[in-house]
Amino acid sequence: MGTVIVILLIFVAVLAVIGWFSVRIVPQAEADVVERFGGYHRTLSSGFHIVIPFVDHVRERIDLRVQVVSFPPQAAITQDNLSVNVDTAVYVRVTDPYNATYKVASFIQAVEQLASATLRNVIGGMDLEQTLTSRDQINRELRAVLDEATAEWGIEVSRVELKAIEPPESVQEAMEKQMRADRDKRAEILTAEGQKQSAILRAEGEQSAAVLSAQGAAEAEKVRAKAEAEAMTVRARGEADAIMMVARALNSGKVTNELLAYQYLQKLPEIARGDANKVWIVPSEMGKALESIGGMFDRVRDNGAEPHPAGEANGQGRPVEPGARA
Repeated sequence: MGTVIVILLIFVAVLAVIGWFSVRIVPQAEADVVERFGGYHRTLSSGFHIVIPFVDHVRERIDLRVQVVSFPPQAAITQDNLSVNVDTAVYVRVTDPYNATYKVASFIQAVEQLASATLRNVIGGMDLEQTLTSRDQINRELRAVLDEATAEWGIEVSRVELKAIEPPESVQEAMEKQMRADRDKRAEILTAEGQKQSAILRAEGEQSAAVLSAQGAAEAEKVRAKAEAEAMTVRARGEADAIMMVARALNSGKVTNELLAYQYLQKLPEIARGDANKVWIVPSEMGKALESIGGMFDRVRDNGAEPHPAGEANGQGRPVEPGARA
């Protein structure tokens, strides 16, 4: 009885061990490659699976997520024979666990070596300036070559990135000097452009000021000419009014020749006045005027009255005003 119990216990233990080894749980985004008697049997996806213990063997568990393969800096020679160190990162993903397991020994190492060789070929066809400024082109060419070569391995190259491109120190110093010279050149060009614009604006301002000044002078001259014309018009009107008043006085009053002669003599000094008059010729009418005035004084002396240049005395001994009736 005791022996049977022991045998049953051993049988249950064996079944438990077999059941334990028969159960296979695969995590998400992973796959197990199972072999049976040394040959490929099947690929287990994520989830719960049953395998035969000691018959089925899991060859390798494959991670199906995107993996970042970062390589150490690789030395490459450009087309102009300059050495540069390129630091590269390749993003790969396993699409076929069977090919990734049986067609390549280590797909990570294979991708690394293939990327290094392809990188040297791509950079060898470019000069240093193109290498430093054509990262996107290098990435595209690397990805195209790697994706084509790794397709039969069950590997997909999703992205290639150049993290750094370091030229030699001598080249870096020369590039810094060139950049500094370019910055100084641009600064001088900007300064010259600024001075040019400033000179242009200053000349335009002076031209505008001159135009405005000329326009102002022209307007002032027009205003002054207009004022002078108005003044001459007013003066002419005043002289015309004075002439009309004199004419009316002459028509309404008794004016003698002696009065006209006296007024003529009073205007002679005004005619002779002036700096430009160096020689003054006595008019012929002056003798007649003097004769008229002399005759007036003779008549006054005969009458015993005081002489008055404005006209003859009235009957009351009061001098007659010019233009008044006696």
